Amino acid sequence: MILLSILYVILSGIALPVGGIQMQYLWRNQLGDVYSLGLGSAAWLGAAAATMSGWCSLTVGSFICTLLCTLVCFLITFKVNTQQLITFGILFGTFIGSLGTIVVTNAPTGDLLKQYYLWGAANFRLEGVTNWDIVFSLCLFAVGLAAALFSAGELSRHFRGEIELPAWKKAILLLAIMCLVTSAVSICGPIGFISLGVPNLSRLICQDSDIRRHYLISSAMGIGLLLITYLVVQYVNFGIYLPVSATMAILALPLMALIFVKGAKR
Repeated sequence: MILLSILYVILSGIALPVGGIQMQYLWRNQLGDVYSLGLGSAAWLGAAAATMSGWCSLTVGSFICTLLCTLVCFLITFKVNTQQLITFGILFGTFIGSLGTIVVTNAPTGDLLKQYYLWGAANFRLEGVTNWDIVFSLCLFAVGLAAALFSAGELSRHFRGEIELPAWKKAILLLAIMCLVTSAVSICGPIGFISLGVPNLSRLICQDSDIRRHYLISSAMGIGLLLITYLVVQYVNFGIYLPVSATMAILALPLMALIFVKGAKR
């Protein structure tokens, strides 16, 4: 079980930063994030609905909800510009999160509610995760990562303004990012900071616009941050329960400060 937990620490440390940097390049905006279009909230809602109702497994429920969310965002891209899309995505994510709150507060039993909150704490304990969930999430991760590598050249040129990606290619990229997000969030719960902060920190460290370099830098930092946080949560006893996501936010505060300080000097 420990080895499987470490596997998902590594997987999440790659999937979320890579998805985040793709969002930033796709929308040419440093605020691009896997959660900014509601994808993370949708994965959270799907996992919650699956846990409370038992109608499907965690990963399948998460995948269905993120797919629907991605399709909605894709349709909106035909009507609004990038800035408006990000604003819509934030509002849409809030809406989806509200639905998730309704699902959770109507949990049929206390045990299911506990199972959900343990999953949401993102402590890589794989609560309620089946073998099918693991196989499916690994497949989603492989598809998302392969698509990220395959589209790297075009995405870098799009970011530099040399080309403009057509809507159908943006849709495919959104689907690929959705696969990366779902592979991590559906199993481990929502994990903040690394999908937004780490890509921005990578771009401060390396000014190269080639996204492939940022894939490597962001993945290395994402894995490192998550692994340190995981070890702290697992082996440092403060006498209280420490969720990984909240603990990471505390540990990452110096990095967040660095991002803002460096950004102000540019």
